[in-house]
Amino acid sequence: MWKRTDPQAKIKAGDRPQTCHSLALGSATQTTLSPHLLELSDFQGFSVFEDISNHIKEVGAQLVKKVNAIFQLDITKDGKTIMQWTIDLKNGSGDTYLGSARLPADTVFIIPDSVFMELVVGKMNPQKAFLAGKFKVKGKVFLSQKLEKIFRDWGKF
Repeated sequence: MWKRTDPQAKIKAGDRPQTCHSLALGSATQTTLSPHLLELSDFQGFSVFEDISNHIKEVGAQLVKKVNAIFQLDITKDGKTIMQWTIDLKNGSGDTYLGSARLPADTVFIIPDSVFMELVVGKMNPQKAFLAGKFKVKGKVFLSQKLEKIFRDWGKF
């Protein structure tokens, strides 16, 4: 059993590779980071996504049966996209990877880094944050409730 690391942990600026190995389940693919993306050290939630990737690796097949959706999270800082992350719970035994969705995403979240962190650590209610305009959702908005459940389940570990 793996343990969740501190979601506030910092990644050092020198740790950013030019190409980033995907955190996909059993995948050896690489994703080239776009030049407009900021340093990974500027993204508070990178370690959270690594932990969620590990969680999906363990229970992805069950989640695919329950969720059947592809989520793309566009994390922003100062109005610029600093990270795109995809959670594919529609195909195979589930997958998470850096970059935009390889297949059309059912739901796309455009969310500031600071708001994302408050949501995943439980300091902010997702429905209230959405209604207050703290982040945007494109596509099938009702699927966001399934993603919220995944984050809650991940938080129990």
